[in-house]
Amino acid sequence: MASPTIGIDLGTTYSCVAVFQHGKVEIIANDEGALTTPSCVAFTDTERIIGEVAVSQAVRNPENTVFDVKRMMGRPFSDPTVQEEMKNWPFAVVNDRGNPAIKVEYKGERRQFSPEEISSMILGKMKETAEAYLGEPITDAVVTVPAYFNNRQRSATMDAGKIAGLNIRRIINEPTAAALAYGLDKNLNGEKTILVFDLGGGTFDVSILKISSGSRFQVLSTAGETHLGGQDFDNTLVKYFADEFKKQHKKDLTESRRAMRKLKAASEQAKRTLSCSSQARVDIDSLYRGIHFNCSISRSRFEKMCGELFRRTLDSVEQALSDAKLKKSSIDDVVMVGGSTRIPKVQQLLEDFFDGKRVSKDINPDEAVACGAALQGAILGNDSNKLDLIGSVTLQDVIPLSLGIEVNGFSMMKMLERNTEIPACRSEQFSLGSDKQTSAQVKVLEGERVMTSDNNVIGEFLISGLVERPRGEPGIKVTFDVNADGILRVSAVDTKKSDNVMHITIAESNGRLSAAEVDRMMREAEQFREEDDALRKRVNVRNELEGYVIMGLRTVDQAGDDASEEDKKTARSTCNEVLEWLEKNRLAELDELTYWLQSTKEKLSPLLQKLNSGDGSRQYTPSAGSMH
Repeated sequence: MASPTIGIDLGTTYSCVAVFQHGKVEIIANDEGALTTPSCVAFTDTERIIGEVAVSQAVRNPENTVFDVKRMMGRPFSDPTVQEEMKNWPFAVVNDRGNPAIKVEYKGERRQFSPEEISSMILGKMKETAEAYLGEPITDAVVTVPAYFNNRQRSATMDAGKIAGLNIRRIINEPTAAALAYGLDKNLNGEKTILVFDLGGGTFDVSILKISSGSRFQVLSTAGETHLGGQDFDNTLVKYFADEFKKQHKKDLTESRRAMRKLKAASEQAKRTLSCSSQARVDIDSLYRGIHFNCSISRSRFEKMCGELFRRTLDSVEQALSDAKLKKSSIDDVVMVGGSTRIPKVQQLLEDFFDGKRVSKDINPDEAVACGAALQGAILGNDSNKLDLIGSVTLQDVIPLSLGIEVNGFSMMKMLERNTEIPACRSEQFSLGSDKQTSAQVKVLEGERVMTSDNNVIGEFLISGLVERPRGEPGIKVTFDVNADGILRVSAVDTKKSDNVMHITIAESNGRLSAAEVDRMMREAEQFREEDDALRKRVNVRNELEGYVIMGLRTVDQAGDDASEEDKKTARSTCNEVLEWLEKNRLAELDELTYWLQSTKEKLSPLLQKLNSGDGSRQYTPSAGSMH
């Protein structure tokens, strides 16, 4: 039987993994017992750590703790978003051939990682979490992305999955996944039009879907921003508190990355507090140069500070309604997902916009997207038992931005309009600009403007060896083909020479990772997995050794009066010697630890058996390890 296809919500701040089994979706807890995992990766002198443990050490290791990487995915280094966010990140971001790269110190060496590599580490953590829970290797996954992710960002996500050792069977839009979870949870009959309002840690999407009989999910429109979410609210609070610190103490704490990381963590907690309380207090010992910082903020002040950010979400709601050609009254239900929708002001603004209609809070905002991805994974898995439970579900998604080519050297002709259903394909014939022209440059664009310069150039290629023809005579057939993942393939063919075809998959263009680079990163990712496995083995042997001698000391203490004092003294001395060695050699290698474990057992085992069998009533079983 094939392994299940898991669903992964790869979030800006938190990620979540789920699987459909036993007739329902199960959100899988990580090794700390939490259902969501911080999308955070840290590098130290000894190891790479991911998730909550990475977050917990961020204050003392800010330059080597990477977060918010989703905001870099598929963007060039010069992108205004990257340039602006660099001011808030304590880790270094550099220009690597036009793309952003993260610089950290790992095991005493300077290392450089692409955003795809960091994302692959988070995906790898989700994969390992699922494997530990299911007890089998996992290769297939459905991964979600913001609906407004463009072609490059989707391609970057596919690359990240490949580096993580995952076969991404489908890229699915986050609000579409949430709608799938909502629709199947409600077991709907008839037809219903819903608006999914997805405000997460770093991205914001609005999608309007028509659900028919709970089994056909048709996206009518989508809108949003790939740079709007909880992190922006956090950064607003950070700036406010940093300014307050400067007013109170006449010092600029923005000079210290460690102080800013402390303040960022405190600001995020204050934001969470303000969702359930009218007042929040930040109280940080030795924030900067030994100065204690104490400051409070009211919910009303926070709402005023973030007012413009909150109102921007309504612009996207209006855009989505306009694109779907619907009135507010046509929406049957408003579904809120994403952790930032817990902010009361956001809920109030949305309810006011819809003239008092109560928003739906029936589904968990943190888990809904992963839940929908797992459902899509089950559908793609084609397991008849699962399909009987899910029903015959079909998803009809759309492209978020218009796609086209440059014509006349300066303007864009749209080949596929925004909100066109996918998969989609369209072909057009184009003429050449001069007589006897034997080659032509095909420039692929993404956006809604007329001029090339106002849109995104997402790829270009040259078709040469054209049959000579007069100017204005149609000669090149260009085809745009978008698959179900939203990935675009563009081809051009000489209509008089059908074997002369040039094509480009935008996943491989415009500064994205080449196949060779992905292969290299996959090899490096495998090395990381080997290092992690070696570290786990080292920790396990260390724990077994420590647990063995601790149990040994307990056996000595519990030995009867008839036990040999000399044996007790020797056993206690041996145990203390091992504990002292462990304390002094925290970075001991596996072979050293294995040697100490074997030699300690050889020395202690006979003594402990003698001490344990004083009256013949107890049998000693050495511990397999100790809890840490």
